Amino acid sequence: MADNLITKRYVVRGRVQGVGFRWFVQREAEALDLSGWVRNTPDGAVEVLASGSEQQLAALAAKLKQGPRAARVDSVEESVAQAPPNLRSFHIEGAW
Repeated sequence: MADNLITKRYVVRGRVQGVGFRWFVQREAEALDLSGWVRNTPDGAVEVLASGSEQQLAALAAKLKQGPRAARVDSVEESVAQAPPNLRSFHIEGAW
């Protein structure tokens, strides 16, 4: 199974800060059994790094495009990324 793991980086733009987007992503990622993290960026976007199977990541991407009820997603940029070592769970980075 470890050979089938891939890692992707997503940058979600729109009204995605201050609307519970990071907690939404954490809940969805945990439900999909993904590892990685989500964080706000200084330019008002939300960045997500996730590792899992192609199917798991496709399901996450669909959820990112939808977002929580209060959000407005204008775009989701997706790119292949390198998984950090010892990535085991999914968490929110930089939460106050």
